[in-house]
Amino acid sequence: MTNLLITGLPRSGKTTLINKILKVGSIGKKANGFFTEEFRKEGKRIGFHIITVPEGRKGLLSQKGLPSPYCVGRYGVNIDVLEELGCQAILQARGTKNIIIVDEIGKMELFSEKFRTTLIDALNSPQKVLATIMERPNAFADGIKKRPDVRLLSLTRENFRDVFDEVLNWLDK
Repeated sequence: MTNLLITGLPRSGKTTLINKILKVGSIGKKANGFFTEEFRKEGKRIGFHIITVPEGRKGLLSQKGLPSPYCVGRYGVNIDVLEELGCQAILQARGTKNIIIVDEIGKMELFSEKFRTTLIDALNSPQKVLATIMERPNAFADGIKKRPDVRLLSLTRENFRDVFDEVLNWLDK
């Protein structure tokens, strides 16, 4: 299986899992892609950054009140930054032996046709793809979950350690 996807409810620890995996031994050194990180003001979440792996380039993915034709709830989504940083990071991994990291395949990211195309290309490649994916129903995401080359793990706070160990074992193979 070349593609391992982690699903779970919002705030179940999907991004935390990706970040912990990237800090294990040499995994972070042989990974390309991106993860998302929330940012807060006065203790309240107001948006998300996208951060590339391994370079650490950071951009504004979404923010409450951000003017954009693409919105998820009150969050305006910055598709240009997703495509410039996220898609480019995935494309840089192609042709290497690096693991491709995609955090996350969610409503915000799926607004971008370029992201969807880049993602499918990565999933079709012989490289390992470790990604997080929305749990809620979505036609595109549900199609990815049903691919025969995808293994889907459901993450909860209670099974975090077991899923973490399972991901490490998969990466070692």
